[in-house]
Amino acid sequence: MSAVLSGGLNFPAKTLRRATRAAACSPFRLGLFLALRQTAVPLQDIAGTAGIAQGYSRRNLNELIAENELMWLMQVGLLRREVDGQGLTNRFRLTPLGQQLVLIWQQQGDRLPPAGLRDRFYNAVCRWLRLPF
Repeated sequence: MSAVLSGGLNFPAKTLRRATRAAACSPFRLGLFLALRQTAVPLQDIAGTAGIAQGYSRRNLNELIAENELMWLMQVGLLRREVDGQGLTNRFRLTPLGQQLVLIWQQQGDRLPPAGLRDRFYNAVCRWLRLPF
């Protein structure tokens, strides 16, 4: 099973599962991914009470934890950091893979899929070893 974007990008099922598992295990809500689909979102809007107020996170995350969580989502291919004329910024966007998954999640009930104990364990091991699969 794979998903094809309208632009012709084809993602293997393993890639889709890995990215979905990482998002489901993250502290973020679908609202963040929907916002990232429209525009780049700065780290300051995701971290702290601002993230909760905007429906981006499930709990209050300090900037270091929020950035670490976002970096894992970058490593599995969901997000990318926005670049300006002077280099990397503190703003994040969805990759084409992330955009495809947000569409799938919206079609499947407008929510992130739940993460079971097995998903959380596998995601934690992959993160600890920094394995992108």
